[in-house]
Amino acid sequence: MPRPSVAELRPVVHPPGVKDRRSGEHWAGRLYMRELSLRVDRHLVNTRVTPNQLTYLMTLAGVLAAPALLVPGIPGALLGVLMVQLYLLLDCVDGEIARWKKQFSLGGVYLDRVGAYLCDAAVLVGFGLRAADLFGEGRIDWLWAFLGTLAALGAILIKAETDLVGVARHQGGLPPVQEAASEPRSSGMALARKAAAALKFHRLVLCVEASFLILAAAVLDAVRDDLFFSRLAVAVLAGIALLQTLLHLVSVLASSRLK
Repeated sequence: MPRPSVAELRPVVHPPGVKDRRSGEHWAGRLYMRELSLRVDRHLVNTRVTPNQLTYLMTLAGVLAAPALLVPGIPGALLGVLMVQLYLLLDCVDGEIARWKKQFSLGGVYLDRVGAYLCDAAVLVGFGLRAADLFGEGRIDWLWAFLGTLAALGAILIKAETDLVGVARHQGGLPPVQEAASEPRSSGMALARKAAAALKFHRLVLCVEASFLILAAAVLDAVRDDLFFSRLAVAVLAGIALLQTLLHLVSVLASSRLK
């Protein structure tokens, strides 16, 4: 069969609302990755490749960001960014192929969420080990590895707090949460949430943003010829992750999502 054109693919794989999802679409997807993924889709839609196989590859790419970051200096940081971008590309492509082939499954949704958990965790754990100077000539400072792991735990808990809302509602016999129910019931909490959304500091613990931060720290470290900025960034990410874990939990409990 001839390959479909981008114009033929777009209305099927990018139906209305896909790019506008409040919490389901990353800014990088809207900005550039969805356009790149369309070009990849053209080469896959007439093959035997399944959406779930792409999701497995997506997860592998995300996990490989951790060992990539262990390569010293700027090359390792660039490799980390590359693996995360590959993860993001495959995260777009698997869903788009599923829409084109009409191959939807709960298993695919589950695998996609597992991949998101693992990629966020891998980047932060890898960053902690990088800041600990795991393969350096001096003494390994495990404090930074601990802080990186702490940041990874916080990033996972934030996702779990969101996903467990659906679990709680299902077990309580309630329908899926509506967007309006996510709004906090108190005006003070609503204001705090708007301020956090405007600053977007909480996004730094996500794999895409974290990988760019790691690259920036690597460039600054190269100027100083030490790991000062990487270690500072690890400490900041650990603090953000712990704070956001608590704030997000309070936000869930203060909203109508569990009502």
